[in-house]
Amino acid sequence: MLTINVTHGVKPMSASINILNVQSSARSSASQSRGLTKRFIETVSAQAQTEITERDVAQGVPLIDENWVNATFTPEDQRSHDDRSALAFSDVLVQELEDADVVVVGVPLYNFGIPASLKAWFDQVARAGRTFRYTENGPEGLLEGKRAIVVITSGGVPVDSAADFATPHVRQFLSFLGITDITTVAADRLNFAADTSLAAAGDQLSKIAEELVTNAATEAA
Repeated sequence: MLTINVTHGVKPMSASINILNVQSSARSSASQSRGLTKRFIETVSAQAQTEITERDVAQGVPLIDENWVNATFTPEDQRSHDDRSALAFSDVLVQELEDADVVVVGVPLYNFGIPASLKAWFDQVARAGRTFRYTENGPEGLLEGKRAIVVITSGGVPVDSAADFATPHVRQFLSFLGITDITTVAADRLNFAADTSLAAAGDQLSKIAEELVTNAATEAA
């Protein structure tokens, strides 16, 4: 299964937080990005009502092709059965993104960029007329009002350095879709200073979790 919906929470007075957890590491239990995001979501879920959708893109996301492109630029009321079939998986991914209040993205830095599976997910959810639209002033994102927490891990490349093409790519893409409230949490240079880097990332994520829980409680009051 690529996606799992789970409801958690021990404090019914909190407003429910819908979290989309997007993971792209090729590693499973040994992945640092998965570990950090898992602990973050568990912290939030222990203190607030949450609905969590797990999307593990490393398990497979189809690449877009000519049929997909033709279908997405065909008006919805004019799409054939084949068009709808070509977009079926994309529709699921887009719906998950539209439903989310918070998007958590685990991004290991591979060869100076994002994993290919995450790029495939980007391509599937970038839908003209659905997640963004063209205007006379240029593209406009349609997914406003969401928050993104992006956890970037790397073995040797410092995050946001000249050699890091992953972090700006993720920020640009999410902003393009209208998600501009983006917090980047870096656990970098893990091959040299793993304990220090992971501890700092964990502390930052704990503060973000506390903030989300407090905001949810305020909304429910």
